[in-house]
Amino acid sequence: MMDLQFIGKRIAVKRRQLGLTQVDLALRAAVSRATVEALENGRSSELGFSKIIRILSALGMELELREQTGRRPTLDQLIEAKEEEDRNAQGMDRRR
Repeated sequence: MMDLQFIGKRIAVKRRQLGLTQVDLALRAAVSRATVEALENGRSSELGFSKIIRILSALGMELELREQTGRRPTLDQLIEAKEEEDRNAQGMDRRR
């Protein structure tokens, strides 16, 4: 799952690749340098969507929404799998 800390790290990498300082990025995105610094260092627990979009846009990046892949199993599915595993193990024991 993508979170703000992950986004911040990706922003820092891209900013450095482009040879920009935090001040340069802040000016391009019309946000404060403190906002960029907090985002890049995982110290921003909440940040407005419009600020994130402006920062990403200033770096030539964008967010993409898509369906999750590799979904985690539900608790019921895990219990079912464990019960089936136990049944199979018991069947193997009986054959010996």
